[in-house]
Amino acid sequence: MKFIHTADIHLDSPLSGLAAYKDAPAERLRNVTRDAFTRLVDVAIEESVDFMVIAGDLYDGSWKDYNTGHFFCREMGRLRRVNIPVYLLLGNHDADSEMTKKLALPDNVHSFDTRKVSSFRIEALKVALHGRSYKDAATLENLATTYPAPEPGWLNIGVLHTALQGYAAHAHYAPCTLAELNAKGYDYWALGHVHEFSVLQQDPWVVFPGNLQGRHIRETGPRGAVLVVADASGIKSVERLLVDALRWHLLEVDVSAATTLKDAVRQVGSAFEHLLAHTPEYLFLSVRVCLQGACAAHGELFGLEAQLREEILGQAAGLGLDRLWVEKVRVETRPPDRSASTAAQSEALADLDALLMSAAGDPDLLEALLADLRPVLDKAPLELIRSLPELEALRNGQVADTVKAVTPGLLAYLAQAN
Repeated sequence: MKFIHTADIHLDSPLSGLAAYKDAPAERLRNVTRDAFTRLVDVAIEESVDFMVIAGDLYDGSWKDYNTGHFFCREMGRLRRVNIPVYLLLGNHDADSEMTKKLALPDNVHSFDTRKVSSFRIEALKVALHGRSYKDAATLENLATTYPAPEPGWLNIGVLHTALQGYAAHAHYAPCTLAELNAKGYDYWALGHVHEFSVLQQDPWVVFPGNLQGRHIRETGPRGAVLVVADASGIKSVERLLVDALRWHLLEVDVSAATTLKDAVRQVGSAFEHLLAHTPEYLFLSVRVCLQGACAAHGELFGLEAQLREEILGQAAGLGLDRLWVEKVRVETRPPDRSASTAAQSEALADLDALLMSAAGDPDLLEALLADLRPVLDKAPLELIRSLPELEALRNGQVADTVKAVTPGLLAYLAQAN
């Protein structure tokens, strides 16, 4: 017996931050959540799974129009034609309180109740699935304690959308502990809500499949669902299924050997070639490039993230890398020997260094600095603000972090100018 466990699909979720880039491959990116889900349905059919479990956040909140619902119904229709049932639990993003539009789903889709825990039994397989959907997005009660006792002699699966104790990065919806899950005596806990893949334990199995498709740079690496194989003795294996259509990647490039901006760009090009050589051909990559290391080009690179991004995009195009898009470039380099550099600076530069180093802890100085910069920020074109992370941060009032970030490059640039 085989089943697929998936969660956090977020159909038609907009990919964060891409609207700021005129050169973003919009057509390719717009449908990646759908593409990933279609690939998952393809795998379900190819593997002839017995059923599919969706452990919450199928949607990303209420639909803009009915196209999102129509798409899901079409994919469920594909599974219906090959007799694959689907057991759907609503999470915080598709709770009753979040959805203003709904459609009647195909009869192979079985939804867990929102008012109380409900159970579905598959007689032919002797499988019982227990779960409770969210009625309200902010469901803060411990739902796990209300789940029923297991069906004796059957394979029991608990379906739950939960932050689980220890996942502080996620909203604490339906909080519970591993001990509480273990106490239920189920064979497998199909969890959702946490976007990172994790097998927390194997007796019983407690699994977060992670989200189906990464949506921004904080969700890097492979994404997908899991394929679970079981027999009369219990769960035999849990295998990860990678179905993401676009993969976010943080590419850290050591440019220590670079003496000029062009040297740094060429090193990024080499890193691109290596990255794509180790990436499946069907995947499109959205890459954030971070230039790192102590290099002679540090002063030249200061404040040129926007130009660097264009140069690096040109490098990718010249290499024929049409499967890769550069989301952003960050300069995190430093002078080859900052202490020696500082010692050689003029007295004025040394004073500036001391002032900037102390500025982060001086609220009055930061407020005065922001007041001086505000007229410039207010007049700066929006395109310029969005192209420079430091200006965007300043406009949002993040003065201390910006001062810390630009100080090394500013001093190196001024020392080079002298």
